[in-house]
Amino acid sequence: MELAQDKIDLIEKIIKSDRKFANNEDLYDDFFNETCKRSLLIVKTVTSDDTLEAYLRKIATTSILNVLKNEGRLRRTKNGYTPVNDVPFETSVSDTLPDYSKITVVYEPVDIQDTPEDIAIKKDILQKIVDSVYKVDQETPDKNYYKIYYLRYEKGMTQNEIADELNLSQSEVSKRLFKLMDKVKQAFNQD
Repeated sequence: MELAQDKIDLIEKIIKSDRKFANNEDLYDDFFNETCKRSLLIVKTVTSDDTLEAYLRKIATTSILNVLKNEGRLRRTKNGYTPVNDVPFETSVSDTLPDYSKITVVYEPVDIQDTPEDIAIKKDILQKIVDSVYKVDQETPDKNYYKIYYLRYEKGMTQNEIADELNLSQSEVSKRLFKLMDKVKQAFNQD
């Protein structure tokens, strides 16, 4: 999986704005790789830009801490992580790190309204399908193509249910549906 360029730019911006990035610029590639590795699923799942950025900030902070710890540039103290060359002073972790506990993730369904052009196109496509089904049904009325289409796509019946309704075998219903859809495709390809 690859990340889109806008997501890569966002991750880069977040890493470079992290306070632990200063004086550790030589580890940028490690920070970036670790953050990308940890955030792939989040980037593909979360759709809200604000929520994504909040998640990525937390992931980047964790990734930077892990890389610095693995490189021996940080040590753990009772108040959190301290650079190895700094003299620790008493401070609360909550004073130095942002509070991510108040962030809530809300997944809302996306309701994309069709434009008038989209509605017109869909209507034209549906009309073309219906016209094609009628034409095929009229050419061979003994095959009940319209009835099969209606039962399958309008009523939502299974092939077995259609077979019982029309006194046909399920395989015959399957063949007729396939042939009908093939003829509909041909009608679209002629235009």
